[in-house]
Amino acid sequence: MKNILSVEKIEKYYGNKGNITKALDNISLKVYEGEFVGIMGPSGSGKTTLLNCISTIDNVTAGKIIINDSDITRLKSKALDKFRQNELGFIFQDFNLLDTLTAYENIALALTIKEEKTSEIDKKVKEVAKYLEIEEILGKYPYQMSGGQKQRVASARAIVTNPSLVLADEPTGALDSKSSRLLLERFESLNKELNATILMVTHDAFTASYAHKILFIKDGKIFTELVRGKDSRKEFFNRIIEVITLIGGDDSNVF
Repeated sequence: MKNILSVEKIEKYYGNKGNITKALDNISLKVYEGEFVGIMGPSGSGKTTLLNCISTIDNVTAGKIIINDSDITRLKSKALDKFRQNELGFIFQDFNLLDTLTAYENIALALTIKEEKTSEIDKKVKEVAKYLEIEEILGKYPYQMSGGQKQRVASARAIVTNPSLVLADEPTGALDSKSSRLLLERFESLNKELNATILMVTHDAFTASYAHKILFIKDGKIFTELVRGKDSRKEFFNRIIEVITLIGGDDSNVF
């Protein structure tokens, strides 16, 4: 199984000499091709900082992060921009869709930036829209869509370039329970059928129960790892709740 992500002994400090906060403390982890991995932890545990460093939004203070054989901690601005375009897909809690563009145009934007042919862009957008069941809203603007539709458009935008790694930051945080379930079922399909490699930060046990493996972070360190194995989703959910209770989590949605 191919190693997609290697995080090697990373540390992240904020502040100055008089007031230094250690947000990440010697964290190492690996994510392999086709895995669906969740990251959980209490508020202030470092889970969002970790995702920000992996997504190149933030820089590490020490250690290195290797994605698909590229050490992103060594890449400079232009090379980093190109790397993001080719290797990473992003799904955010607040969707981050451009209000002046239709769903079709929002999804196509990443391909347009890569200067792909118009015919190829059209083919790829329609394929991913069909897969995520958003064909009927391709001509709509974000203000005309429900939260669930916006997040599926955002998901389509994230995977249309066929990235090595999809990074999701609280993807169900702004959705109601029905929309959350529909989105997570699509995530499962993306993972199983398209072999998408997904790394997802969430505070929500129900959302996390869709993953194959959960890394729990506390005080900037990996506290423990939970592997779903042959558990049903409900059994995995109950095990997740047990760990959240142990370390002190933010939320424990009912199944």
